[in-house]
Amino acid sequence: MILESSIQTPLGKMLVGATDSGICLFDFEHRKMMPSIKARIRKSLGMDFQDGEHEYHGLLQKQLNEYFSGERKVFDLPLCYTGTDFQAKVWNELLSIPYGSTKTYMDLTKKLGDVNAIRAVARANGENCLAIIVPCHRVIGSNGDLTGYAGGLRNKKWLLEHEAKHAGTAYQEELF
Repeated sequence: MILESSIQTPLGKMLVGATDSGICLFDFEHRKMMPSIKARIRKSLGMDFQDGEHEYHGLLQKQLNEYFSGERKVFDLPLCYTGTDFQAKVWNELLSIPYGSTKTYMDLTKKLGDVNAIRAVARANGENCLAIIVPCHRVIGSNGDLTGYAGGLRNKKWLLEHEAKHAGTAYQEELF
């Protein structure tokens, strides 16, 4: 079973799902794609969701409290990816973006070795269902614009400002 509950954050209520393999879902409750994301997770793991709390939920809550207070810059949690090998490759690359900084979709695409895969990289970024932990909010458009974010652009901006503040860098909207 995938044990599911919710966590209240400064950005609103977020859903968390975990198995003994790790956290497989941490995403905004209101996300439009939530039904298809949950279907993908169910199919990938061969398990159904059930209300309840796994021990990993408490570990996530502790680390989120540290993150939101500015004490934690990197999460140390067991994660359970439920996507294709390519998506996992993109999500792992997201983990390499330092706290308080951003990369463009093109930066990611180049780092992954295929500049023609920019749409696929953007799509994989959008399929990430481990918000904040796998920091897809740190990816911006090549022109510096804040581009799509499942949690909404207001939340993306909030996260970038929060990280810049605690990283000791000045948040300058025109850079994002």
